[in-house]
Amino acid sequence: MNREYTQMNAETIDRWVAEGWEWGVPISHEIYEKALRGDWSVLLTSTKPVPKDWFCDLKGAKVLGLASGGGQQMPIFAALGAECTVLDYSGAQLESERMVAEREGYAIELIRADMTKPLPFADGRFDLIFHPVSNCYVEEVLPIWRECHRILKPGGILLAGLDNGFNFLFGEDETKIVYRLPYNPLKDPALYAEGLRENSGVQFSHSIEEQIGGQLAAGFQLTGIYEDTNGRGFLHEHGVPCFYATRAVRK
Repeated sequence: MNREYTQMNAETIDRWVAEGWEWGVPISHEIYEKALRGDWSVLLTSTKPVPKDWFCDLKGAKVLGLASGGGQQMPIFAALGAECTVLDYSGAQLESERMVAEREGYAIELIRADMTKPLPFADGRFDLIFHPVSNCYVEEVLPIWRECHRILKPGGILLAGLDNGFNFLFGEDETKIVYRLPYNPLKDPALYAEGLRENSGVQFSHSIEEQIGGQLAAGFQLTGIYEDTNGRGFLHEHGVPCFYATRAVRK
């Protein structure tokens, strides 16, 4: 466990992208063209599009995609006139962003960095942070919420996709509880070894106190929330929500 687990997770995601991971497949030219015409949607979680009234006016807005590489959301925001920056620790996900931007002819700032470290941005730089489900790959989320608050302008918006922890209870077929919460491989060598063996990286469950309570403690005001399922599998078939998305505003 001596090696940086975040670097290991970046390498794991690079492998997933090479294997065709759904969150690493960039949007097509046709979808980009539709966004240019005002026909668009984006996801923070598995299946439910983010409500359009959760966004600021994107024309000219400074938008950060935090752990949001892959060429799926940032091209949409660019088509709508936003000035986009992506911070991701996966080189493969950033390469997808570069490819789409080059294909469609827009500028984008790409930064490979670990979001568990201080973010490399000035205070109050962004109007909007778009953060899809990804903090399940980091052990501590409160420092991330604090950094998000710091780099947003007053009144800036944080849109976050979050894992509620249910997925970490179950085995692969999702029919039997085999683990306990909190799920933290850094404190359980058996879980750590299993994650590496199964090519799932080092993942963590997080409580509502960490996720929503952490945003509130960082100085955000919660203004919206919705739940979502995995989109497939036994839990999805039984309507069990495993994710939720939040809209929060910097006070």
